[in-house]
Amino acid sequence: MRNQRILIVEDQPFQREYLLNLFREQGVQHLRAAEDGADALQWLARERFDLVISDLLMPGLDGVQLIQRLAELPEPPLLAIMTSAQRSLMGSATMVARAHGITVLEQIAKPARAPAIRRLLEKLVTRLEHSERCRLPRITPPSGAELEQALEQGQLRAWFQPKTSLIDGRIVAAEALVRWEHPAHGVLFPGCFMDALSAAGLDDRLLWTVLDQALQAQAEWARMGFRLAVAVNLPTHLLDDAELPDRLADFVAARGGVPAHIVFELLECSRTATPANYYAGTCRLRMKGFGLAQDDFGQGYSSLYNLVSTPFTELKIDRALVHGCVDDDGLAAALESIVKLGRQLGLEVVAEGVEHPDELALLRRLRCDCAQGFLFSEAVPPAVFAGLLRQERTAMAH
Repeated sequence: MRNQRILIVEDQPFQREYLLNLFREQGVQHLRAAEDGADALQWLARERFDLVISDLLMPGLDGVQLIQRLAELPEPPLLAIMTSAQRSLMGSATMVARAHGITVLEQIAKPARAPAIRRLLEKLVTRLEHSERCRLPRITPPSGAELEQALEQGQLRAWFQPKTSLIDGRIVAAEALVRWEHPAHGVLFPGCFMDALSAAGLDDRLLWTVLDQALQAQAEWARMGFRLAVAVNLPTHLLDDAELPDRLADFVAARGGVPAHIVFELLECSRTATPANYYAGTCRLRMKGFGLAQDDFGQGYSSLYNLVSTPFTELKIDRALVHGCVDDDGLAAALESIVKLGRQLGLEVVAEGVEHPDELALLRRLRCDCAQGFLFSEAVPPAVFAGLLRQERTAMAH
């Protein structure tokens, strides 16, 4: 793995030197330091960095403005926010970054400590390795006709990310995530095509495609002796179709599937035309026996009222609440409250985006049910997922 290229943005000279020394002690060699946002932009114009670590409260161009300027770069670096500002400000700045498509690896309260820096660097290595394997090619956004053809030719494929029990470490479920196995460009990730697919009105066709492949994978795993639930993403606006729950139930039954082993994760990327459509659709999906997940709880428009008024069976904690939870007492308290709430409501609680053993240890102490993330596995093709199950069975036998 090549040496990481890191830019530290800190206006206080003492703090700047302190951070540089912390990173040097961890063996980082390619380090640069900027005294404010404007200075950081000059460095970014001259060099490419893997990670920018920025304070928020700076004179001149502050940390939030810097994030907005980072979004203008052709390939924005990963970001870590490290500041003495209150937790809510860090959370808001993280939402600014995410809204601009920038990945925030960690939120670290000052004064930073060596374990937090070590954990940040371990996450950085994991992300860079993943990015090198899954680097998005520079392609023209596909047309609706191209995506229709891809669907017809079976190029859009369901890959599966395992959900792991925090009680015994076993794979207990999977999430189906779409990949475009493009004949010319190789494997394309959703960032390359999902906006165009939604704009072309193909969400419905993709749902049936992924569900069909999920049922096929489930049947294969069952033949191996594994009966796993699979989560399938469901754009919420599709609940405007009053017949959707019936059609989904008939579709699953015709393929020998079990509704209780399918969990629909409701996505926040869209809304139903009326609240009545949303509540009718979710009620009828549960009446048909399907599981329902509140996806990415803790970000976007998810709310406590929505959680308690919808017949969910699963609560998925957003990765933004998981990252930084080890060193931030406030964030850890929020996680503990969410896990307790989920358990009191009778929901299975799943933490997303787990990337470090320290995060896993905390989630176990909080009695979270399951987790998924790069620490366990990225999404993989069905055959590779089957291999993970075989490896697990072999390991458990010894």
